[in-house]
Amino acid sequence: MADDGSIQSEKLWPISKFYFTVDLGGGMKNASFLEVSGLDVEAQIIEYRHGDSKIFSNQKMPGLVKFGNITLKKGVLVKDNQFFDWYTTVKMNTVKRVTVTIKLLDEGGNPTMTWALQNAWPTKVTGTDLKSDGNEVAVETIEIAHEGLKIVNK
Repeated sequence: MADDGSIQSEKLWPISKFYFTVDLGGGMKNASFLEVSGLDVEAQIIEYRHGDSKIFSNQKMPGLVKFGNITLKKGVLVKDNQFFDWYTTVKMNTVKRVTVTIKLLDEGGNPTMTWALQNAWPTKVTGTDLKSDGNEVAVETIEIAHEGLKIVNK
């Protein structure tokens, strides 16, 4: 019998990506974000070949783990400078590091996927572009570096 969609199985339908929350941690107030990107991790490749190998190619082994920077975009609000305030804490080899939590929610507002960024800190803040003939919302961007990405689904 065909599925008429009246009872949606969690195994049948993929999760929508438009309903999410971001907790910036460290006592900062939470903001509503337009977009989150950069949730990636990769193992760098170490190529090795010993001299008496009968195979005439390198072996590839996993090396250090590399985490990409996370980019957050949000609408500009009146007198909301928390991105710039957090960025100004960056000094020579010291910065306010926090745990940032990103949750993808289901239609009931319950987390279905949760990513935790450890020791996160801002590397770049970009204000909005300005156009006298534009009709868009002002959007600012923050780029966040971190030292670990964990998926903490329960």
